[in-house]
Amino acid sequence: MEIIIGILLILSFFGLAFYAIKGGNLFMGILIIATIWLILPLIGNFCVRHGWVFDKSFYEANKALVDTSFKDALKLVYQSGPESWGATLVNVVFGAWFGRVILQTGIASTLIKKTTEMGGDRPAITCILLSIVTTAIFTSLFGAGAVVAIGVIILPILISLGIPKKCAIVSYTLSIGAGMFINPVLNSQYSGFFPGWTINEHLAWGFTMMGIQVLFTIVVVLFFTRKKRISQAWAAEAPQRKKLDFAPTPALIAPILPVVLNLLGAPIILGFIIAGFYALLVCGKLKSFKGACRTLNKDFFDGVVDAAPLVGFLLVLPMFNKAATLCSPYFNAVLGSIIPENSLVLIIIFACLAPLGLFRGPFTLFGCGAALLGILMGFGTLPIEFLAALFIIPSTVMNVSCCITQSWIAWGIGYTKVPTKEYLKTSIICGWSLCVIMELVTYFCFYR
Repeated sequence: MEIIIGILLILSFFGLAFYAIKGGNLFMGILIIATIWLILPLIGNFCVRHGWVFDKSFYEANKALVDTSFKDALKLVYQSGPESWGATLVNVVFGAWFGRVILQTGIASTLIKKTTEMGGDRPAITCILLSIVTTAIFTSLFGAGAVVAIGVIILPILISLGIPKKCAIVSYTLSIGAGMFINPVLNSQYSGFFPGWTINEHLAWGFTMMGIQVLFTIVVVLFFTRKKRISQAWAAEAPQRKKLDFAPTPALIAPILPVVLNLLGAPIILGFIIAGFYALLVCGKLKSFKGACRTLNKDFFDGVVDAAPLVGFLLVLPMFNKAATLCSPYFNAVLGSIIPENSLVLIIIFACLAPLGLFRGPFTLFGCGAALLGILMGFGTLPIEFLAALFIIPSTVMNVSCCITQSWIAWGIGYTKVPTKEYLKTSIICGWSLCVIMELVTYFCFYR
């Protein structure tokens, strides 16, 4: 029975991957797969408990999960799952609000304009400087709204300077992903997968991964601009915006303030609040109490709207994660003797098969990876910090930085009019190469 149930679970796993590749709605896909992964182990548990297909060793090894009642299983998946994500959702909402503050005060656009001026008439240097600034901005900002708002400023500048469109969008998305390695909002989501793990305890690793991705992005830019190109105007129309004055120079440190405060021990939300009010104060947005209230309400509203699709996804994702824990005995029955427990072998597998992090596949935590993580955690022999690094690398590089199922990447491809196939050819090579480097550095420098 456990073998049959395990095979059915694996088939449903590939069904979800196929659904994601075809562009299906992931909110509905995750909800359906969570339900399937609840029903199948409950059927198996019932059969094993009543001796219809009796396997004493299987029962004894997994007694706690097999004895889970129907009522407890429903509560675990559909109630405890979403509730467990509460702190993460609050972090996401405050992070989205802070992102809106940085955009509305003109701080982001000022950083980009000043950086462009520093680059002068050297396209490659300008692109590299903008990539570094983008990374710094997204060490604290999060969400599709922030990505789009900054992208409509940066991408036209890059392409008007003669940077190839493919290079412009790839360098932009890689820069966003680099900042995410120490982004408190994204890492609070990762902590939900790994009990007891926080980025604050592994900052050296986070900064190292960020540095590797920034350096790699610079190499990509230099590769695409190695031949002299004539600057040309871009024909695409950017949204018409009211001309913004430059934000005051002291305000330009606001994007990195939440990260700095978090490193000094301040809670994530407090960091966002302090940095947000600092930005509003320095930029003259708090001149009157009523005006301040209107500004805060509008920015918070816009931030929540930006985060709404992510919030929906984050509410169903823990249902999937909890259901995966019920499935782990059946996955172990089928794959336990196949999946290696040796850390070096796992590093090599994750490096060689890194593209499986695309299309919400088994190497990304924002897709099918939760099930594979459940199997590896079920072994009980691999340290949490090692598993965290193992999965966070492809999740951040392949999924957040390169995958077309990511909303802001889909927007960027459409905005720059780069063919999807052309983007994937470049992004997969870049992401794969990065994963190989990062996984090997992680093993030999941190968790050997």
